[in-house]
Amino acid sequence: MTHNKQIIETAIDGVNDRIGTLVSDLHNDLFSEGYFIIGYYEAEEFLKSTEEGVFGAIQLVKEYEQDNFGECSTDLASSEKVANMYAYIKGEELLSELATMQENWDEELTEDIAALIVAELEAL
Repeated sequence: MTHNKQIIETAIDGVNDRIGTLVSDLHNDLFSEGYFIIGYYEAEEFLKSTEEGVFGAIQLVKEYEQDNFGECSTDLASSEKVANMYAYIKGEELLSELATMQENWDEELTEDIAALIVAELEAL
């Protein structure tokens, strides 16, 4: 599976800032605590650059929310909201594939574990 470079970079940039939290909280901390993209133009350009394209990204967000929450609550007319939710979903997929994440799920994020996660992300 190919991953969006911007999502990978966000994960790499934020891992070391989360030392001391649980590995299982890493995804939420990285992709839910702040905005991935701010600005409608930037969000539109980001969505165009995704492997799914704009409409595929919208469909992905809609299906994810319906499958996980029973309804879609993201404003699909807002490029910012769609881009941020798309990054959340893809960040979850990305991190779930990492062996270090799987092997240390219930552990506290240490500098050693963070270094392994970063190395795996850089290898993608």
